[in-house]
This record gives sequence, C-alpha cells and structure tokens, in this order.
Amino acid sequence: MTKEKNKWYMVTLIGKDRPGIVSHVTAALFEGGGNLGETSMMRLGGNFSIMMMVEFSGRTKELHDVLSSVTDSMDLHLHIDKIEAKLHEHRIPDVRISVYGADRAGIVSKVTAVLAEAGLNILDLESDVAGNKEKPLYIMHIEGEASEGIKPLESALQIVKDEDGVDAELVEIDTLIG
Repeated sequence: MTKEKNKWYMVTLIGKDRPGIVSHVTAALFEGGGNLGETSMMRLGGNFSIMMMVEFSGRTKELHDVLSSVTDSMDLHLHIDKIEAKLHEHRIPDVRISVYGADRAGIVSKVTAVLAEAGLNILDLESDVAGNKEKPLYIMHIEGEASEGIKPLESALQIVKDEDGVDAELVEIDTLIG
C-alpha cells in the first residue's frame, strides 16, 4: 500500500472582522494535519478575508470538516478548491503604480484595462476608499511586471490622467537589490 500524496487546496474565508480569526483558523489547520503555503489575510471594510494555500493529505470534504467547527463558531463563510501549488515560482514585480482619484464606478476597470493593454501583468493590487461620503477618494496601489517596458505604461497612465482626472505615479522597482 502506498502512502497518499498530499494535495494542495485554496481555502477562502470571509467574515466579520474580530480578534482571533487567524489564530483559531491556523490552529485548526495545524491540529488537523494541514500545512500552510502562501497566504493573504486582510481587513476589508468591517470584514476579514483570508486566502491560503493549504497542503493536506485528505479530500476536500475532510479539510472542510477540519475547519467547520471554527468557521461555524466564528460565522465565517468557507470555500475550498483543489489547486496546483506551484510554490517557489514567485514572480518579482518591477513596477509600482499608485493611482489617486475621485471615487466613482469603473475607475479600477479603466485603469487596469489601459495598463493591461500597455503590457502590465498585475501581481498585486490593493485599493482603499478615503476622504468622506461627500468627497470620496479612491486609492489604488499596483505592483506588476512591465512586459513591454516602462514607456508604454507611462503613456497609458497619461491617458488615464488626462481623460479621468486622476493622479498616477509609476516607480520602477530595482529587482537587483541584495
């Protein structure tokens, strides 16, 4: 009899933000035989969102059972998908783009569309809403790979600045540090 190979899963949890979510979820995974790979955990509005790659020898249902007592007690929505891990294939961003503008529908779509057209592969995007209800300000920070170089991205950002009245800054990231 051969030992079953561990599988990788993407575990997504969402719920109202409160202290202890990370410690309870990761303890349940550890005690249930799970091993963490890459993770992203953050507060969004009044909610807490977790995405984590989990190595686990059992099936999806068994992993769900490992987490269900925590997710039920903390009123967290749980979703699990089987994935290919592809660890150690971390891509390094070579540009960082910051965009600031009046919050309005479609701003993310417009900015990311022109950047994609100019050859940007987005690796990370974070956004926030600042200001107040009368004058909301949308803030977006993007890191990515400039596959077509910097000039096309600068031109694309200029279009967004001119047409949409946003402020945008592109900074090259020195990938040779260290």
